[in-house]
Amino acid sequence: MSLSLDKLRLLRKQAGDPKAVTPVAPEPPPATAPVAANDAQQPPAERSVFAWVEQEIRHKPTGAAAPMTAAAPLRRPEVGSLHRLLGLRSRGGATPARASAQDRQLPGEEIAPGLFLIESLQPQPIPTAPLSLAFAKREDQHVAARDLLFFDTETTGLAGGTGTRAFMIGAADWHVCPQRGEGLRIRQLLMATMAAEDAMLATFARWLQPSTVFCSYNGRSYDAPLLKARYRLARQPDPITALDHVDLLYPTRRRYRGSWENCKLSTIERQLLRVVREDDLPGSEAPGAWLRFLRGGDAVNLRRVADHNHQDVVTLALLLQRLVHEEQRERETLALVGR
Repeated sequence: MSLSLDKLRLLRKQAGDPKAVTPVAPEPPPATAPVAANDAQQPPAERSVFAWVEQEIRHKPTGAAAPMTAAAPLRRPEVGSLHRLLGLRSRGGATPARASAQDRQLPGEEIAPGLFLIESLQPQPIPTAPLSLAFAKREDQHVAARDLLFFDTETTGLAGGTGTRAFMIGAADWHVCPQRGEGLRIRQLLMATMAAEDAMLATFARWLQPSTVFCSYNGRSYDAPLLKARYRLARQPDPITALDHVDLLYPTRRRYRGSWENCKLSTIERQLLRVVREDDLPGSEAPGAWLRFLRGGDAVNLRRVADHNHQDVVTLALLLQRLVHEEQRERETLALVGR
């Protein structure tokens, strides 16, 4: 629908607009002005609505109001175009879906806010005779079986340093339980929140005695220094430095280097101890499993981390006994040959 100047003036006259006059002759079209100039002209506030409409009509090339057209639908911007416009690099693959928070059940018992204790006992006879540490180049040193504490940590990374923390500490020792008898007791501390670290460190310190002897696999170079740093940052006394530590990595390398492709604990337990793990989660995936849980994801892989850690400390007990027996057998063989 269009509105001519004559109709506009008639409407102005009927509305009593004093500026409405009957033209004697058609007005010449106004001089063509640059588009920018026309756009910059705004109708004064004191002018009537009819004058503003008249100005809009005059600005049309045909002298009449153009028919109204429907606005073009807005196009949804493409993500790729926006990335190119902003100079961002697109990642390959689809965006991963948010982790399901349905299965967040953690094993064990919550003994402090955000701290879980997982405890079990493997029935087995406790060695009665002191165990010789000659395999570790400690010729005259023996240790009581119940003084040994096999331990391993699961951490937020492998780089170490103050930014890395242990979110799980696993420990095994020979223990006599009044209800279940004697055997290898496995205890694991699992942090479900960052704030539970102080409680975890304090609980682990209570497990230690002045006679405790640590037993680990590369723990002297990695696990023990990491825990010492966490105790310092938490402003708690360091219970580790004063205790003896037997690291099984070095005697294992001396004895079995070249026998298999490497001396990783997983290789040693498979080739030497004949331990085969089922559905084992690699240690490298442990940090991701814990961070996924902290961000609201499921606990499926975190439970697998607990199973992995459980087997690690059990393997340490088996490996120490194997090294003790191998060293003793060799010494007996040498003694028979020397006769």
